[in-house]
Amino acid sequence: MTPTSAHTLTDQQRDLLRAIVVEVLEIEGEELTEAGSLVDDHGADSLLAIEILARIERDLSVDVPQEELSEMGTLGGIYAVVARHSGGGRHA
Repeated sequence: MTPTSAHTLTDQQRDLLRAIVVEVLEIEGEELTEAGSLVDDHGADSLLAIEILARIERDLSVDVPQEELSEMGTLGGIYAVVARHSGGGRHA
């Protein structure tokens, strides 16, 4: 059992995370890629990062430690951190 592959996000969770980031950063959806830097490419600062984290915790009911903000510098990083803390998708 490998912890990194044990949890994946559903398409709905990924869409919600993308929507949160787009809304908080006030950018167009097509501007956001999984690998693009939220700081360098979209001007995110620490206050916006905290707002994104708060929205994730509220909207997805996922508790993410603030220490992990450094791993959340891209949309892909956000997906990975949230998957690690959410228990991920469910398979029947």
